[in-house]
Amino acid sequence: MDSPDIAAQGIGASIPRKEDERFLRGRGQYVANLRFAGMQDVAFVRSPVAHGRILGIEKPAAHRACVFDAGDLAGVRPIVADSGLPGFKSSAQPVLAQDKVRQVGEAIAMCVAPTRAQAEDIAAQVYVDVQELPAVVDMIEARQPGSALVHEHWGDNVFLETHVGAELDDAFAQLRRDAPIQVRRRLRTARQSMAPMEGRGCVAYWDERAGQLVLYTAAQMPHINRTGLAGCLGLDEGQVRVVSPDVGGGFGYKGILLPEEVCVAWLALARGHPVRWIEDRREQLTANANCREHDYDITAYADREGRLLGIDCQATVDSGAYSSYPFSACLEAAQVGSILPGPYKMPLYRCRTWSVATNKPPILPYRGVARTGVCYAMESVMDDVAAQAGIEPFEARLRNLVQPHEMPYDNVTGKHFDSGDYPECVRRAVAALDLPAWRRRQAVGEPDGRLVGVGLAVFCEQGAHGTSVYHGWGIPMVPGREPAALRLTPDGVLEIKAGVHSHGQGMETTLAQIAHQVLGVPVARVRVTLGDTGTTPYSTGTWGSRAAVMAGGAVGQACKILRERLVAIGAHLMGLPAGQVRWEGGQALGAGRSVTLAEIARTWHLRPQLLPPDVDPQGLEVFATYQARRDTGTFSYACHAVAVAVDPELGRVELLDYVIVEDGGVLINPMVVDGQVYGGAAQGIGTALYEEMRYSEHGQPLASTLADYVLPGATEVPAIRIEHMQTPAPYTEFGQKGIGESGAIGPPAAIANAVNDAMRCVGARVDELPLSPRAVLRALAQAQAHRDRRVAQ
Repeated sequence: MDSPDIAAQGIGASIPRKEDERFLRGRGQYVANLRFAGMQDVAFVRSPVAHGRILGIEKPAAHRACVFDAGDLAGVRPIVADSGLPGFKSSAQPVLAQDKVRQVGEAIAMCVAPTRAQAEDIAAQVYVDVQELPAVVDMIEARQPGSALVHEHWGDNVFLETHVGAELDDAFAQLRRDAPIQVRRRLRTARQSMAPMEGRGCVAYWDERAGQLVLYTAAQMPHINRTGLAGCLGLDEGQVRVVSPDVGGGFGYKGILLPEEVCVAWLALARGHPVRWIEDRREQLTANANCREHDYDITAYADREGRLLGIDCQATVDSGAYSSYPFSACLEAAQVGSILPGPYKMPLYRCRTWSVATNKPPILPYRGVARTGVCYAMESVMDDVAAQAGIEPFEARLRNLVQPHEMPYDNVTGKHFDSGDYPECVRRAVAALDLPAWRRRQAVGEPDGRLVGVGLAVFCEQGAHGTSVYHGWGIPMVPGREPAALRLTPDGVLEIKAGVHSHGQGMETTLAQIAHQVLGVPVARVRVTLGDTGTTPYSTGTWGSRAAVMAGGAVGQACKILRERLVAIGAHLMGLPAGQVRWEGGQALGAGRSVTLAEIARTWHLRPQLLPPDVDPQGLEVFATYQARRDTGTFSYACHAVAVAVDPELGRVELLDYVIVEDGGVLINPMVVDGQVYGGAAQGIGTALYEEMRYSEHGQPLASTLADYVLPGATEVPAIRIEHMQTPAPYTEFGQKGIGESGAIGPPAAIANAVNDAMRCVGARVDELPLSPRAVLRALAQAQAHRDRRVAQ
């Protein structure tokens, strides 16, 4: 699909996404679309209890050969994702439960049949004798002495404890004595179940010709999956090929090695025919509610003008039963300690965190990874500081944000903010929302009795983290230099192969735009291959808002190398010195002559006798790697501003207006960025108002369908207005920053602050997410009871 204006296809152009041609016509190829001769389907027998000992497994006599449990998988190693951080406790996750089950939905056995329905019928006949044990459900109670233990050999339920600022006891004691403003909040966020449109799924078979196990899987990180899968099966990585076709959303949910992938791959080897597993929504909800559950006890200290003097926090993250490969059980809690200060300046900071094991699914890095929770915590106390200082919440932000003249800025935890104007971002958001008009409306009151409020959230998002950052976090996957490979076909089509993968980011378009920027190749004549370990260079994949920075940088550098070679050949064909030739608009130009890229490609491939004698022997194929000039990551940032109306009778919250001002550096494709921000904001609205996986005291998930687990739809998401600021990143190839997760970070904090602003007039506030009608009504009832007690006194 070509743009009418070839000259407007490079960096900064909002051209339509190339991949949408197939997606919008229903021609995408997802795992569930794949068909192979002799393929059979798998259904898993899953644990009905959260915690128990397996006393026995009875397979139906008529289908014994079609049922496999842990005892059948001889030689298969468990999934292990250890952290290098001191004190981390390891938890080997068997791909099929052995001896114990530690969460509802843990796979115990797999059943194979010609169809999924038949496999489910067999699974229903498998009897598992489980002795139920006390379940560990609440992360705070799990840390108490006498709690049941998820992993008995640990002696407690803590994967890891971290402590930033442990040496500051005396300084904080003085703040408690002297700080004019002191606010303390206890905040809690609900567990969520990520909900991409496409669930997980995989197909495996043995390729006799290649001598390889081939696994098709909906994965964000195919190369990492291959490394983990080979390790579990005891194969050389050269014997494994992982192919990730079109992926219908990932968000972190597809950023790990799955036990189901290992099981299906082993079964394909054992049975000698293709095997498929497609996750259904009930499996996804009951077995994989795996993110966002945090608890904060946070205190802010400030002077009389509302300038921060210090932040003191204790944060607990419910990490579930196992440590998932490759990110480990501690990625969220370990990050909390370093990112909680956000974009603010403060002289003192202390944070203690716990990653706690419970009888729930293992925690995964959902879009925003810890930032959504810390933004909610930090922005909540910022509003309280403003209230005690007697100033508008936005004024408190302006007084505490890093200023533009201070950039680049190393904050209290050593984060290196690369560029930006944080205060201007806030000013623009406040102006776009028209705060004075909302304050006037709030003062008058609503005719229908609803309470109106306004809320802000300011944050920065570290993306495209490099080697030094991830090595310091101690996880088993550390990104290095990002590779990309290019080659020109004889007719001048540019082929790009990158090890990252797209699951909605539009990388087939944005990487082509970068190539166009450097080489002038029309976007329609650029073919991008992603997601196949057999054809793309090794990469840690797509996560952490890194692809546009890292893969984009690698493609840009590779194109520049190729451009030099094209200029040299073009100069020779024109009979000119290379110094007199420039590359412009997809051709070599000099002395009034020109040679097109296609002519040069044809010469290299089909008429080599015309090439210069000193031509670069690597020709028109390039392999390049990229690392930013400083690998501590880019820092995009944003301010979300929202106006809400709270119904005090029903507890319902309506979003009346929503503004986002964001800065993602130089935008490769602003339309793609808008799509990322809109989509992320919709997910953040779900976190704020709707999504919640509650558990019974026995660890049973209380939502198993989308009738119970509420997701925001078109009627719940307002017409969000986005304004862009573009402050170039100083260390990246084109000044771009990672921004893929930004939209999901701000909504819970902004909406919570707006709801509490609305209810301040009646003395109510909500300190938990989501801000469901139940939570709002409970807060209003508590405020009424408090007023009644005061009257009675």
